[in-house]
Parts: sequence; structure tokens; C-alpha cells
Amino acid sequence: MIPLYSLWVLLLGLLVGSFLNVCIYRLPRGLSVISPRSHCPNCGHFLRWYDNIPLLSYLWLRGRCRFCRWAIPLRYPLVEALTAVLSFLIYAKFGLGSAYAFYFLLLAAPLVAVAFIDLAHKIIPDVISLPGIAAGIAATLVLSGLPIPAALIKSLWGILAGGGVLFAISWTYEKLRSREGIGGGDVKLAAMLGAFFGWKGVFVILLLASLLGSVTGLLLVVARRQGAQSAVPFGPFLAAGALLYLFAGHDIVRWYLSFTSKLY
Repeated sequence: MIPLYSLWVLLLGLLVGSFLNVCIYRLPRGLSVISPRSHCPNCGHFLRWYDNIPLLSYLWLRGRCRFCRWAIPLRYPLVEALTAVLSFLIYAKFGLGSAYAFYFLLLAAPLVAVAFIDLAHKIIPDVISLPGIAAGIAATLVLSGLPIPAALIKSLWGILAGGGVLFAISWTYEKLRSREGIGGGDVKLAAMLGAFFGWKGVFVILLLASLLGSVTGLLLVVARRQGAQSAVPFGPFLAAGALLYLFAGHDIVRWYLSFTSKLY
């Protein structure tokens, strides 16, 4: 039998995922995420409550708007399911409490929105990353177990390390190639991750993101026969690297140190 708390965190994940779909659609278009209420992007018809139940409504309607038969993008159930899974995994690792609230509501959920927005529009809204920096500082103050001054220093060093490294890479690339490489949104997102994980954590995240991005870029070149200059947004890889570090960061570092010690 599934424990009651597991059902609750899955349900919360589905509800948060439904809201993230609103954010993913509206934020890049400069629209309010509060009003008007949910409606079909194609015909504009306001949705009834039973047409807006996460996952179930998509299945019941067979992926089409009830009113105009517009094909609802697969992104909608995918975001809802992914957010529910992340909610459950964070609960399973940290239990219910402050860590769950910070890492699910203020880190993982915003990262899901960032990844899908960046994939579709190649932007990372400041309205996500800048408050995320403040959330990261708060998380470090509450969860690190360090005295307040030490926790603040850890978070601030993380912000400088994450944002500073990507800013330096972006500035150097632009000077050498006379065009933008890494965008300002990526710099702010890296600063947000540094606020959560400190400078050591954010360096591991940047390495993971770079590895994932490089492998994906090579696969795209082979699969689509794209040129090496094809733009691949970095935000989704930063998000993936951060989530990997959240769940298995210490294991990854231990494995790496063990692996390199055998080489030397």
C-alpha cells in the first residue's frame, strides 16, 4: 500500500506542474501568470475545472481541446508528470520539512520551468532566477547548519563562483568571436545555483552541465547533420546538472576522486 504522504507529495507535484505549464507559456510572452484564468491558447475558450485536472484531463480529452479540437502539446502532461516525480524523489531523500520545501518548491520546480522556457525561447526570465538567488541564500541559512555569517559567506561565494565563471567565459567568447556565447540568463541561473550549493557545489554542477551539453550537442550534430555552430540552450543542462547534484552530488564527487586517484 502506498503511504499517504507519498500520495500527497505526488498530488502536490502534479498541481505545481500544472502551474508551471502556465508559467512556461505566459512568462516568455510577458503575460500575467495569475489572470486571466486558464484558457485554450488556440481558441481562447476558458477551461472548465474538469478540463484542467493534471494528467487526467489530457488523457480524458485525448490530447485535444474540448472546444476547438486543437492538439494540446505533449509538454503539458510531461511537465506535470516530471514535476510529480521530482516532488516524490525529493520527499524520499529529504522527508517532509524545510529541505523539501526549499528544494522542491524553490529549486526543482523553478528549474523545470527554466528548462522548458529556454528550450522553446532561448531565454531564462529574470523573474525566476533573481528571486531564486534570494531563495538560495535563505536555503543555505536554514539548511546548512552553519552559523549565520558562515552560511552567508558560503552562499555569496557560490553566487560569485557560479555567476562569475560563466560571465568570464561569456565575456572571453564575445571578445574572441565578436558574438554572444553564453547569455546573461545562464549567468544569473548559475549564480542562483551557487546561492543554493556554494562554490564547491556549483563547480560540480557546471562540469556536469558542460558534459551533458557537449554530449547532447555532438548527438545533435550526428543526428541532424547540423553544423557545430548550431545553438543549444545551456539552461536545461544547468538545471539537469543541479538536480543530479542535489540527488547524488556527494556520490559523484567521491567517485571522481576515487577514479582520479587510481589514475595517479
